[in-house]
Amino acid sequence: MTKWGDRPHWEFAATYLGRDDHGDWLGIPAGTRMTRPGATYVAETKQVGLVPPPGPDDARGWLATFHDVGGPLRVYVDITTPPRWDGAVVRAVDLDLDVVCGPTGRIWIDDEDEFAEHRVRYGYPEEVTRGALSSCGRVHAAVVDEAAPYDGSATRWLTRLGDLLDG
Repeated sequence: MTKWGDRPHWEFAATYLGRDDHGDWLGIPAGTRMTRPGATYVAETKQVGLVPPPGPDDARGWLATFHDVGGPLRVYVDITTPPRWDGAVVRAVDLDLDVVCGPTGRIWIDDEDEFAEHRVRYGYPEEVTRGALSSCGRVHAAVVDEAAPYDGSATRWLTRLGDLLDG
């Protein structure tokens, strides 16, 4: 991912697990190093990422990560520009807003202040701002309602990743 203006952001390796109606699933083993300028994070538990399937851009402005049991979070959804595959690399611009479900099940929208600041500082076009706010609202509602893919759909992909790691 990058930030607006082609500024570097998080990068990490993942394993392609497969596709279903929800999109492309990526495996992120425990111990995976995730880096960005000035920060490194090492995944505490295995995770699976979800890239939304092809479709209208206004429904694809997010990248979701589902953590295994015992992780620091249950779900973390970055609100982004519509992700695009570039060969074996997923590319998107992180638009600051995040929808988060913590380990206790509490759900919140994170970094609204950062979004408000950056949309002015970096000059997010109005259509990008509208798209980010719309995506954030839709994703938040889906996570709260436990609608697919936030309904446990990731469990089979976490199991598949575990099988690949064990096998």
